[in-house]
Amino acid sequence: MPGLPAGGFRVRRRRLAVAADQLTSAGPSAAVVDTGAVLTVPVSRVGSGAGASGRADFAAALRGLAPRYWDRHPFHLRLHAGGCAPGEVRSWVANRWYYQSMLARKNAAIIAACPLPEVRQRWAERVAFFDGAAREDWLALGDAVGLGRDELLDERYVARGTRFAVDGYLQFCRLAPWKESVAAALTELFSPELMAARIVAWRRHYRWIKSDGYAYFENRIQAVCGDAEFTLDLVLTHCRTADEQRAALAALAFKCDVLGAILDAVDYQGGVP
Repeated sequence: MPGLPAGGFRVRRRRLAVAADQLTSAGPSAAVVDTGAVLTVPVSRVGSGAGASGRADFAAALRGLAPRYWDRHPFHLRLHAGGCAPGEVRSWVANRWYYQSMLARKNAAIIAACPLPEVRQRWAERVAFFDGAAREDWLALGDAVGLGRDELLDERYVARGTRFAVDGYLQFCRLAPWKESVAAALTELFSPELMAARIVAWRRHYRWIKSDGYAYFENRIQAVCGDAEFTLDLVLTHCRTADEQRAALAALAFKCDVLGAILDAVDYQGGVP
């Protein structure tokens, strides 16, 4: 490809999709662009044409996508540094609600596509969680930042960019092989530290937020660690070929870009009443 290092490729942070052929055609290295920085992941870690990578190298390649996660987005950095006005915090909560409200349906799509009963049974716990306790905890967060229940439920503040990104993610999980949809959920590997940091930062900088609004994050941190371990084992176990491993990496990169697109939309929105 013109302008690229020999045998490498670049994926722009704000692209909403990463084509599998971009990953399969990579040469000696694969580069992920993140706000100007380039992370190089050797192809030996993502599977070569000669065969699939071992579990350790494949796991390292998946974890190597961490710089693509939304914790480094300029809006997130400003949010955690205390630089957001109350309306911008409410915008984040309202737009993230749209993502949260989709997760049960996304997980149901994975269950419908998965042929393994033991996986379906375990994954069904996620549907119950996001349709139950997580939903109520997020509504409590909305109240804590000054959003009425109706304001979240009728989605009046959801930006069109958020709808486009989240709806695209749901459609991906409906149509992709179940292994790829599971791999996309591996942003769970990166989220516990971010949620813990969010609690600390928000309590320090946004003292106007009611204390009971942190229940979602406090309850989710420990659970997501177990979920991430289970999800990673699924992907490492069932993505056995080089093509499957590259597709899993593409799915996780795509999911990171979905999250980044949500923050792009929130940043552009500039706050809500």
